[in-house]
Amino acid sequence: MPDTAAARFLAENSRIRTVAIGTPGWVDLQSSNAEGARKFYTDLFSWSVDVIADPQAGGYGMFKLGGKDVGGVGPVQNPGQPTVWMPYVLVDDAGATVKRIKEAGGQVFAEPLDVMGEGTMAVVADPSGATFGLWQPGRHQGFEVRDVPGSVTWVELSTRDLPAAEAFYRDVFGWEPADSELPDKYTVFNFDGNQIAGALDMPEMVPQDVPSYWLVYFAAADADEVAANAKTLGGREIVSPTDIPAVGRFAVLQDPQGGTFGILQVPSPDEAPS
Repeated sequence: MPDTAAARFLAENSRIRTVAIGTPGWVDLQSSNAEGARKFYTDLFSWSVDVIADPQAGGYGMFKLGGKDVGGVGPVQNPGQPTVWMPYVLVDDAGATVKRIKEAGGQVFAEPLDVMGEGTMAVVADPSGATFGLWQPGRHQGFEVRDVPGSVTWVELSTRDLPAAEAFYRDVFGWEPADSELPDKYTVFNFDGNQIAGALDMPEMVPQDVPSYWLVYFAAADADEVAANAKTLGGREIVSPTDIPAVGRFAVLQDPQGGTFGILQVPSPDEAPS
């Protein structure tokens, strides 16, 4: 079953990771069956869940790993809306960022809105339709942990127009695109000297009517085990566990409600090529 070593470590470790403004710093799941989603992910990743009691929260809750916030979960906001994991970029001024997004050809689905004093959020999309959120921190600062098994480790854009996407995210957030060393064309976005996200052309298998999209990856101690457990819990594999040289072993999975996410197993130092 899911690895709990990270959860035990985090339960004993009081340090909270600070996420940098201008980088992806939060994710949440909007599900057509929030109760079922909570069950699936707590079983899969050894998460706990804390649903906010205040009715104003609309059933939103926090997924936790070792007592630390790793992501959010709540019901979809509109009937017929698909279940989706959405990344959020942390910003210091949501209003100003929304203005830059509009000027750069993006779309705004939800203007900046105060969320019970926890922060200010907006929902936007880049010019090719990839939806993501903005989060201006208040009391809630974003991830409290990442890059350990069961927490977010990477976010990746699949886009219909890679050059336009590179220009958009550079102009809006100051992300600098760079070619990776992978065999196929793959862009890595850098910010303040750190690799913070990836981007690639839309895979050919994706139907033409599907817009560009962001995919959230969770770290896994054993990608094959997590993928097998996901199927046992009612999910399915979109991409079976596969090795990427010099990166690790990944898979793309789907929860029972259709929410798609990735997992990434990074080689340990003694497994990495010299």
